[in-house]
Amino acid sequence: MIEAPTGVALAVDPLVTRVLAPNPSPFTYTGTQSYLVGTSDLAVIDPGPDDPAHLQALLDAIAGRPVTAILCTHTHRDHSPAAAPLKAATGAPVIGCAPLTLNDAGLRADAAFDTAYAPDRVLADGESIAGTGWTLTALATPGHTSNHLAFALTEARALFTGDHVMGWSTTVVAPPDGDMAAYMASLDKLMARDDRIYYPAHGDPIENPRRFARGLLGHRKQREGQILRLLREEIGAIPAMVARMYVGLDPRLTGAAGRSVLAHLLDLRARGLVQAEGDAWKLAA
Repeated sequence: MIEAPTGVALAVDPLVTRVLAPNPSPFTYTGTQSYLVGTSDLAVIDPGPDDPAHLQALLDAIAGRPVTAILCTHTHRDHSPAAAPLKAATGAPVIGCAPLTLNDAGLRADAAFDTAYAPDRVLADGESIAGTGWTLTALATPGHTSNHLAFALTEARALFTGDHVMGWSTTVVAPPDGDMAAYMASLDKLMARDDRIYYPAHGDPIENPRRFARGLLGHRKQREGQILRLLREEIGAIPAMVARMYVGLDPRLTGAAGRSVLAHLLDLRARGLVQAEGDAWKLAA
């Protein structure tokens, strides 16, 4: 496990430096990890929350070097708000995911969308930017959010996975914007790649990417099977499902678990396997 002092610039690869934001929580683990890519000129991935101490830590790590781009994987409030003050301090353009504002503060405070995010350029799937000794290519990975991007660092065979794949927990997929079918398809997309390592926004680097992604796919399929078994037992209310499926869960995470169950149910309904009946669910007739 990586030691994770807040605000300290930690080299995790010759081309990659990590700076941890001071926003630990049950959803962010030790906090959001911002990454600096490059040695002479830099890209900053996921600048993090709008926190003056974190902004100063990023500027200290940048150490006066030119910043080519500020890249955001998605627009949850623990990832993109520092882009604007970092742009003001460095002059770098904000590049990456598309803007997305959704009135969805019910899950958790730090998953609210960043309404002020205003990119100078949106990267399409497969589009690249480059600096001295580094190339970053956008990889569309919707599921956690519809605008989520990962960024592949060609020279290190590394993938910055944002919240699509995390190093400490499974990803929350919360409707209405979170989509389980899209999330699973994005995992399949990662399985077809040959990345050497993942650098997630939360948690440790992942050194066996394909095996890890395969495990996430298996976990989601196991959850799907649990839901279908509960429906066969005529347990169709989401709170009752969560109580059976997530034994010993931190109560602060109950709402998020319910949203992930709902995401599975919506996917199963789209496939014709279940149907809603009021506030409850049942197997399709």
